Amino acid sequence: MKKFFKICWLSTSRASRICNILWPVVPAAVAVTYSRTDLHLAIFVLNYLAMIPCANLIGFAGQEFARKLHKVFGVLVETTLGSVVEVVMFMVLVKNNQFQVIQAAILGSVLATQLLCLGVCFVVGGIRHTELEFSPVVAEVGSDLLLTAGFGLIIPAAFFTAVKSAGNTEPDIIADKVLNVSRITSCLLIISYIVYIYFQIRTHESIYDAIFEEEENQEHEDEREEKEKLTFTECVLALTIAITIVTIIAINLVEHIEFVVREWDVSDSFIGLILVPVVEKFAEHLGAIDEAWDNQMNMALAHVLGATIQTSLFNGPLVVLVGWVINKRMDLNFDLFNIISLILGILVVGNFLRDSKSNYLEGSLCVIVYVNIAVAAFFYPNPGE
Repeated sequence: MKKFFKICWLSTSRASRICNILWPVVPAAVAVTYSRTDLHLAIFVLNYLAMIPCANLIGFAGQEFARKLHKVFGVLVETTLGSVVEVVMFMVLVKNNQFQVIQAAILGSVLATQLLCLGVCFVVGGIRHTELEFSPVVAEVGSDLLLTAGFGLIIPAAFFTAVKSAGNTEPDIIADKVLNVSRITSCLLIISYIVYIYFQIRTHESIYDAIFEEEENQEHEDEREEKEKLTFTECVLALTIAITIVTIIAINLVEHIEFVVREWDVSDSFIGLILVPVVEKFAEHLGAIDEAWDNQMNMALAHVLGATIQTSLFNGPLVVLVGWVINKRMDLNFDLFNIISLILGILVVGNFLRDSKSNYLEGSLCVIVYVNIAVAAFFYPNPGE
């Protein structure tokens, strides 16, 4: 057991080890949540910070687990496990009827990963290397799927705007139609994700396998071999512990969002678009940045684009379908600000990936675009204001 905790504590990178310093915040968050229910802001902040080491443990255990699998399938599993925190947050939000927050969180997760994380990867990699190169296959497939996801996510909002502007349909009928369009669109997006998975791990597996295998072995192979690794059982144990804690913390965090919004005048858009996405994909971001530092840009890009694609084609639509099952009117009718941010974000990233090369300048521009969106989200008014 001592060895298990030692391996988890050391983690995979210096940034991950720094995150482990926050583990004492976890019991503090639980204690304050159940002993001082009136301290809403403190509870929100503590549970928010407690998410970081838990997400880091999920990411580390997922990475250790993925290394025991076939390379392409391992990358997919690692990306999926990195999204566990996001899925848990989405489910808790939809159960608590926080529809506007969850809509913003879906798009916020996409923007945080494809702009902030990718931008930091380009900056970090560009510090050590004048020019970063990556496979055209990874970049092209990722860009195509991002465009498909963006198209699918904006269709319900476009439908709502068109029908409402016609002015001959009752609001309740429009809402029902938008809900139906959202549910069907969600099914189609999930089908797109399944086709993408089949493409990646079956029909075109050899292409991805060659790309990842070559990159994994190009640097720091000796350092990886010297590190102790978790066994299969220890990986499962670490994931079970982390996911259990994350679920408890997510419930506590979501229950106090309403108080923070009301008492501290923080917009739903800022919480959903910026705060929630940054912490829910924290482990995924750290892993990608660490790979970019080692000039493993194909691996970094696979994690960044893979996480973005999974959120937009699977996790987001899944919430709509789960809401359908539990009789929650969760739809994909995003507001105009979120839609424009998504479209522009996809265009920016697609343009930077087009030549299969990058540098710290393009990374800096991605981060600046994200910060600009964050500033606008901070001042964005809540409904009814």
